[in-house]
Amino acid sequence: MFTHTKHLQFEAKPEQPDPVYARKLQELIGGAWGEMTVTMQYLFQGWNCRMEGKYKDLIMDIATEEIGHVEMLATMVARLLEGAPATETTRAVQDPVMAAVLGGMDPQQAIVGGGGAMPNDSQGVPWNGRYIIASGNLLADFRANVAAEAQGRLQTARLYNMTDDPGVKDMLKFNLARDTYHQNLWLAAIEELKADGIEGTIAPNALLDEEHTDHATSLWNLSEGDESARGRWANGTAPDGSHSMGIVTEPRPLGGPGEAPAPDPKLFASYDGSKGAPADPKLTGGKGMVGRLKEEFSD
Repeated sequence: MFTHTKHLQFEAKPEQPDPVYARKLQELIGGAWGEMTVTMQYLFQGWNCRMEGKYKDLIMDIATEEIGHVEMLATMVARLLEGAPATETTRAVQDPVMAAVLGGMDPQQAIVGGGGAMPNDSQGVPWNGRYIIASGNLLADFRANVAAEAQGRLQTARLYNMTDDPGVKDMLKFNLARDTYHQNLWLAAIEELKADGIEGTIAPNALLDEEHTDHATSLWNLSEGDESARGRWANGTAPDGSHSMGIVTEPRPLGGPGEAPAPDPKLFASYDGSKGAPADPKLTGGKGMVGRLKEEFSD
């Protein structure tokens, strides 16, 4: 059950309207790293969490806080749009002079949103549920949360420097502070997962004895130069303490040619039958492409 308090988490009052900045602020609402994303990401992580107790409670605390952040931003956008020429925006896309007057205002905020915020980014692209990460593995999810808060704080910092309005800046100062705390929070939660013995360093902490372990220790130097060899990842111990980390200076491919099998003739994909196996394995004595490649490599 969720309840709504009729007061914002923090004040959202601009000193004066600014429809152009209202459009920019939409990025913090419906962008890939906006507040709608972290809201839904944390909600689904919380709902999917199979561990009752401090971790689930923590996730739901932050998820619910993020709902309030969306409300703050939506309120700010509506107040920044106050007095915008809503009756004229329908002509903006047709009249270059009017478009210049609006100076970059998003017409949909008036035409569709009635002078309010939209569940879109700053280009008018609708928010997408595919932005969220909720895997059920707390270590993997908490790492994704650190990244989300870092990207969100980065964009908030950029928008902070795009306005001189004291009221807008005051609200963004609050948002910056919460993003600072949330990054530290998820980093602390990751350490606590390890201390509680729930997760290790690698996610998931499974199949480590099944993987090709000889390929789990070294950087492949695949770009020009050798500067990457100077980092800990090439000359140190893995963070999980399991092994030393090195570098392969001249990596070589481990597989054969990346040839696709002959296409189904009904798909009409371009194909030169003289250079590959025919689509019908009967024509190659039942060997097909795989058998033919084996013969070529054995030669």
